[in-house]
Amino acid sequence: MKRWFTFARPISLRARLTLVYGGLFLIAGMVLLATTYVLFTQQLDRSGPTLVTKGKNTEAGDNPLSQAADNVTAKEAERWMQARQRELDAAATKFFITQGGLALILVGGAAAGFGWLITGRVLTPLHQVTATARRIASAPAADRGLHERIALRGPADEVKELADTFDTMVERLDRSFEGQRRFVANASHELRTPLTLGRALVEVAMHRKTACDDIKQLGEYLLEINSRHERLISGLLLLAGSENELADRAPVDLADIICHVMAQNAMEATEAKITMRVEAMEETPTLGNALLLERLIHNLLENAIRHNISSHGWVEVSSRVKNGEHVEVQVSNSGPELTDYQMPTLFEPFHRANTHLSRASKGAGLGLSIVRSIAHAHEGDVVIAPRQGGGLVATLTMPFHPEELNP
Repeated sequence: MKRWFTFARPISLRARLTLVYGGLFLIAGMVLLATTYVLFTQQLDRSGPTLVTKGKNTEAGDNPLSQAADNVTAKEAERWMQARQRELDAAATKFFITQGGLALILVGGAAAGFGWLITGRVLTPLHQVTATARRIASAPAADRGLHERIALRGPADEVKELADTFDTMVERLDRSFEGQRRFVANASHELRTPLTLGRALVEVAMHRKTACDDIKQLGEYLLEINSRHERLISGLLLLAGSENELADRAPVDLADIICHVMAQNAMEATEAKITMRVEAMEETPTLGNALLLERLIHNLLENAIRHNISSHGWVEVSSRVKNGEHVEVQVSNSGPELTDYQMPTLFEPFHRANTHLSRASKGAGLGLSIVRSIAHAHEGDVVIAPRQGGGLVATLTMPFHPEELNP
């Protein structure tokens, strides 16, 4: 019984209103029919024929008893009149039940039909609101489609107030996204330009013939700081740009990206004496932006290498298709022991592990934040969990699209 209620198709508002209107009409019709029947029977009782007694002619009209002989007794006349009264009551009851009930059903059905049409017309503005909201929600990117408005015309009733409120909300969201786009564009130029200029000036000063060793050492230190700031700004801009759902997607095999990123991180893993190995590597076709997905895998591997055990740690990568609906990439590593309550904080921007075993000082604390934002932009998700014995297990899940990769 519980499962039936769970999977039963819900009745639409239009159907519910029609049932309510039709039900109320039928109840009112039944009350009216019953009241009419009671009043009719009472009228019959008051205006019925009177009995005929010996020696007196009553107001019986054309009653045959008024013309009967004197040998008709009062009791026989009374029984005849009672039989006629019962026949009249039965005929009236049959008429009201059959003819009146049939008329009530026909008129009730017509009322329900008209109620269905009227309810549909009344709910048309709500359908317009729903259709517009659905088009905005199904736009390929969160900031697209926000230019659309309902612009409902009609009387100033509750439905128009709802539509106007929805338009105001969408307009504010549109302005907010537009401001975010302008900020990202301006920040990309305004923040990177001085860093590029500073790097050029430091390199020029370092490569002068008159530059002493102290200046060269200071230049290397400044270049390292400048490089860290560039990574921080790039991470912030990437995080801001990947918050929205992607508009343009292409077929991508995550297994190819994993192999490419592992080759890129091989030198860092070798320097840290971290062993990288592949547990299982299956084709994992999906749709997305190849550059952003490469950054996602890169951040996962980089995080697994840097948050590890020095000299004898390991990183294990696998990719597979799960249940024929999703592709799954899993990155696990050795490392310090963590608890479940620490997992949500790892996705927070600028969060860094506070442990001497970690070499995460090179990062800006945005790695996992960028990973989660890119995954959400691709309609996917990333889950991290502590591994028994130390380290983490990061699991990336994305939609499975085999027909796109192999048409």
